[in-house]
Amino acid sequence: MTGSEHGTDGGTGLPASIEAAWGLRERPSKGPRPGIGLDRIVDAAVAVAAAEGLGAVSMGRIAKELGVSTMSLYRYVGAKDELYILMQEAVIGAPPEPPAPGTGWREALAAWARAQREVFHRNLWFLRIPISGPPATPNSVAWWEQGLKALADTGLGEGEKISMIMVVGGYVRNEATLMADLGVAIAASGDSPAEVLARYATTLKRLADPDRYPEVAKLLESQVMYEPDDPDFEFDFGLDRILDGIEVLIRRRGGA
Repeated sequence: MTGSEHGTDGGTGLPASIEAAWGLRERPSKGPRPGIGLDRIVDAAVAVAAAEGLGAVSMGRIAKELGVSTMSLYRYVGAKDELYILMQEAVIGAPPEPPAPGTGWREALAAWARAQREVFHRNLWFLRIPISGPPATPNSVAWWEQGLKALADTGLGEGEKISMIMVVGGYVRNEATLMADLGVAIAASGDSPAEVLARYATTLKRLADPDRYPEVAKLLESQVMYEPDDPDFEFDFGLDRILDGIEVLIRRRGGA
C-alpha cells in the first residue's frame, strides 16, 4: 500500500477510495490477483451484511468471500470505516426522480422522506453503520440536494433549510431503527405483534399504580395498547406533524 493509493493528495481530504467514487482518480486495476476490484469488494460486503448483519463484515471475511488475502483488499480500501461508507453509497443509490415542476414543498419533502424510508427498510443493517460525518459520497450528496430543492422556494434561510432536512432525515432514520429493533424482539418472542403488545399492556397495567401513573392508566384503559397500529400510518402521522411545524416556520418567514 502506497501513499498515492490511500493518501489524500487529491485535495479533498478524503480517502482515495472515496475520491474514486467521485471519479477524481482511477480505481486501482492492477492487483495481486486480476479481477478483484473496488466494486466487487463493496458488493461482497453488502451481501454479507444483508445475509448476516453488519457485525459479520470484516476485511478478513470479505477477503475470504472473494478468495483473496486480507492484505490484498487494502490496495482498494484503506480501512473498514471506508468500506462502510462505500457500502452506504452502493445501497442508498441515487434519489428518485424529483417531483414534477410546480409540486409544493410539503409534497416534495414528504416524498423525499418516504423514499429514504423505503431504502432503510430494505436494508436494515444499513442503520447499524455509525454516522461519521455529513454526506461525503455522490449518492448521499444527491439525496441532500433533492431534500434542499424541496425547500428552495420557501423563503427559509440556508441554515434553516439544512436544519429542517436534518430534522426530517433524523425522524426517518429513527423510525426505521425503532421498527427494526422491535421486529427483532418480536421475532425472537415467537409471537405475533398483536400478542406481544397485548402481553406488554397487561403486564404494565398490573405494575403501574393509577395514583402514581394516572396518564399511563388512562392510556391503558383506552385499550389502544391492545391494537397495533399500521406502521405506515404511524410514520405518516409523525411526518405530517413535523411538516406542520416546518409550515409554521415558513409562514413566519413570509414564504410560500
